[in-house]
Amino acid sequence: MSNAIVRRATTGFSVLLLTIGLIGPFSGHAIAAGAAKPEPSSMASIVVDIESGKVLSADHATERRYPASTTKLMTAYLVLKALHVGSVNMDTPVVMTRRAAMEAPSKMGFEPGSVMRLDNALRMMLVKSANDIAYAIGQTLGNGSMETFVAMMNRTAGLLGMRDTTFVNPNGLPGEGQHSSAKDLAILAMAIRKEFPGYLDYFGTEAIAYGNAVMKNGNKLLGRYDGADGMKTGYICASGFNLVSSATRGDRTLVAVVLGANGTIERESRSAEILEAGFKTDPANAEKTVKQLPIDNGETVDISDYICSRAGRTARANDRVEDRNDPDEVYGSPYLTELKRAPKTVRVSLGGAAAGPNFDAGITMIPNYGIPLPRWRPDQPQDHEKLLAAAMLRESVDVPGKEAEAGDRGEAHDNASGADLEATHNGIPLPRPRPSR
Repeated sequence: MSNAIVRRATTGFSVLLLTIGLIGPFSGHAIAAGAAKPEPSSMASIVVDIESGKVLSADHATERRYPASTTKLMTAYLVLKALHVGSVNMDTPVVMTRRAAMEAPSKMGFEPGSVMRLDNALRMMLVKSANDIAYAIGQTLGNGSMETFVAMMNRTAGLLGMRDTTFVNPNGLPGEGQHSSAKDLAILAMAIRKEFPGYLDYFGTEAIAYGNAVMKNGNKLLGRYDGADGMKTGYICASGFNLVSSATRGDRTLVAVVLGANGTIERESRSAEILEAGFKTDPANAEKTVKQLPIDNGETVDISDYICSRAGRTARANDRVEDRNDPDEVYGSPYLTELKRAPKTVRVSLGGAAAGPNFDAGITMIPNYGIPLPRWRPDQPQDHEKLLAAAMLRESVDVPGKEAEAGDRGEAHDNASGADLEATHNGIPLPRPRPSR
């Protein structure tokens, strides 16, 4: 029996026991600081009924975990808040600053000075999971200051009751001190769905098209799981593969969070499994609401030693082979079906925004935006250190390799924009010759 089947059988048995009441929904426990690293199949998860807020199942739900790109749900929530109070509108210009353009992939790769409507920027961030777009949105809402925007994120998290969450950036790239939990991400997802029902289409968009490129949503429940309608994926080495998902059947909507899966197959399979069990559970029989769960206050669980190890990559490869050879299940789940149609696609573009400071309405590029005249300088001792740090960041975000299944990174090669910032190797600017002294 393969490792993938063992993992699916184990998690399926746990959900079955939970559903029929033989184990409690809060049997998961935090991994204490200094404890052995979690088993490969160790995931944090929760399912919550939107209407009542009741927890239908939970496993390690209060553990501190790295949110990765599920962080973008908070960035999106603040966009919707700003739209609600009228401080921005869908025509508000979002400018790709030079700082935003430096963010690591996944990204759109627009040149600094590119201008887009907030409407398009929001969809690019949620579907492509574009880190550069998320940063540009944060600067837009923070009046140019990322520190201001991050403070907005954390203040809002506190107001929502996300008591075990700290954000340090708007996109979920690795950052010291950034953490959340399945519980807190469920609270955020509930707030988005309940407060802004008119914008749910953004979270359920199956694909976007820019130029000749079509970029599919990493959430493979969309179009494959009955009732799936959102919300956001996430991946870095330290977090594993994350998914905040939602599904609606009749008058019931559930939110599920899975953190720390080893690959998209395990992530989607587990999400479908716990959602299915949730729809079979009567919220009236659940004991606690999501906000009644305790705060963990433990160390943030880091599973990078396994996720980005040879063993982790091999397990994912085996899962993909098994999935291709199993005609009866899609992504290892009896609850998912093949998507036998083209994904529903929304076209996005640059330009079309309102006027901004020192530029006219409708332009796609601010001429000579923020480009200083090149000046020669001698090599600096910190140059090598900066390149090394950039390489380490890239390794943390994009390992393993060129696997097309790796959640937020999209396809192995994205042609989202013909406008690359500069010549790069694996996302790191190639050194340019400087004149000798």
